[in-house]
Amino acid sequence: MTVAHAPLDHEPSTMLYLNSHTLADPAALQAAGIIAPQFDRTAVAERTADSPTWIHFGAGNLFRCFHAALQQDLLNKGLADTGIVVVDTWDDEVINTIFHDRDNLSLKVVMKANGDIEQELIASVTESHYLAAENPAAGQRVRAIFANPSLQLVTVTITEKGYNLEAPGGDLSALVLKDIADGPAHARHAMSHLAALLLERYQHGAQPIAMVSTDNFSHNGEKLSAAILLIASRWRAGGFVDDGFIAYLRDRSRVSFPWSMIDRITPSPSAAVAAELRTAGFGDTDILKTPKNSTTAPFVNTEEVHYLVVEDDFPNGRPPLEHAGVYLTDRDTVNKVERMKVCTCLNPLHTAMAVYGCLLGYTSISAETADAEIAGLVHQIGYVEGLPVVTNPGIIEPRAFLDQVVQERLPNPRIPDTPQRIAADTSQKVGIRFGETIKQYLAEGCTNELTFIPLAIAGWIRYLIAVDDQGEPFTLSPDPMNDHLQTALAGITLGDPGSIGGKLRPILENVGIFGVDLYTAGLGTAVEGYVAELLAGPGAVRTTLRRHLAAATDTIHSNSKVS
Repeated sequence: MTVAHAPLDHEPSTMLYLNSHTLADPAALQAAGIIAPQFDRTAVAERTADSPTWIHFGAGNLFRCFHAALQQDLLNKGLADTGIVVVDTWDDEVINTIFHDRDNLSLKVVMKANGDIEQELIASVTESHYLAAENPAAGQRVRAIFANPSLQLVTVTITEKGYNLEAPGGDLSALVLKDIADGPAHARHAMSHLAALLLERYQHGAQPIAMVSTDNFSHNGEKLSAAILLIASRWRAGGFVDDGFIAYLRDRSRVSFPWSMIDRITPSPSAAVAAELRTAGFGDTDILKTPKNSTTAPFVNTEEVHYLVVEDDFPNGRPPLEHAGVYLTDRDTVNKVERMKVCTCLNPLHTAMAVYGCLLGYTSISAETADAEIAGLVHQIGYVEGLPVVTNPGIIEPRAFLDQVVQERLPNPRIPDTPQRIAADTSQKVGIRFGETIKQYLAEGCTNELTFIPLAIAGWIRYLIAVDDQGEPFTLSPDPMNDHLQTALAGITLGDPGSIGGKLRPILENVGIFGVDLYTAGLGTAVEGYVAELLAGPGAVRTTLRRHLAAATDTIHSNSKVS
């Protein structure tokens, strides 16, 4: 479904649209306040077709405003001469409508905290493909790219669920089992596609390649490697591949899986931003909601702050990414930065704000920051419970990073982000965003010091009841485990904490969700108690937050008097 915008009374009579004609008119771009590419795109596209160096999987908003913008920066500086090929294995409509229909062009819109916007026409993407059995031409082209010795790196942004090979019960999913049974020629799951494409590269000289996950979770390179190796090993057992292919995947000098940390808040496209763009003379502002739940538009609205830290392990060479602001470093440093951000200083705060924001009726992250209880919850999770277990990575100072998140990034009213967007796929996130910190407290034998991380987990359970703090039903954000979890929680009712019964234990002890059995960690009973408080009746969510924040304040005052 495309959400079209009615013409504004004051919009220009001549509008700019994303196509090659607009690209060839730098004066019109300048008049509209849009930064134009500074390279010969035709020549870049020809070199990319012959000697591709970079292919990306996941044609989402983050890719267009971050990865594609990085390569554009290098192209503008004369430090690269090829573009990026983008592939999607999930949503054909995104490829057809956003990429093909716009000559692979995008408009990056940076929303600055001071109210300004910066617009740049991104032209670094030269090819786009929907990889699926029903699209054989795309499959042939992508296989040819993987067979080409020139290919240096593959980057991936498909979110946590794209790496998951398991069904809710913990066994391999039916889709993955079918991929294993049918072999590389019939891949369907994203990880199966990547394994099959690496087989293509192996069969054409076993050329080196870097497989770079830039998804937003801990040890992403390790998880990418494990998923691909599991599928490949099952294919070996089925006789589809030989031992040499497994050895190729395990040889870091030929196939590397660098770890990375990526950070740029990129919400779904905003109708308010679209209207602002139209007023300035840009007409390609229709927002697309596809049948597969992708929300996108020809433009991408994003924040100014961004970080990308990557382990410098590229066996076939790489673009000079350090000249585009990327930190290239060792694995240990990446791990420390990633833990700082994903496990403490940003992502856990986002998830807590998402579930409690939905429960308290918010539709804006920036508006939530003015809520005393939510701000207090964020402070406790970030500064009090999270920051003490963060190791300083050296290249980014944790306290300064957290201050920037809390004081500048989350309150930015120009970023049209919503708790509903961030609440999507929470079952795939809580194990990283909270579980890793819990493990650290568990290792030190002091999980009893945690209050607000368990309260955030309880807030997610309360969110899954799909009734807000006023007792009104709401629609849960998409999550692959929604049906499974709601079935497990069936019968739990607002106003009747006793209806919980023993229904929470199978969820809270699920290591696949939290990365740890919360009962073994000494937190399961506490989470049950918090859920009961949150279910006491209408208004209980607000009351519960106030109660525990007041208790935390009293504890600080008492400790101050003692000292």
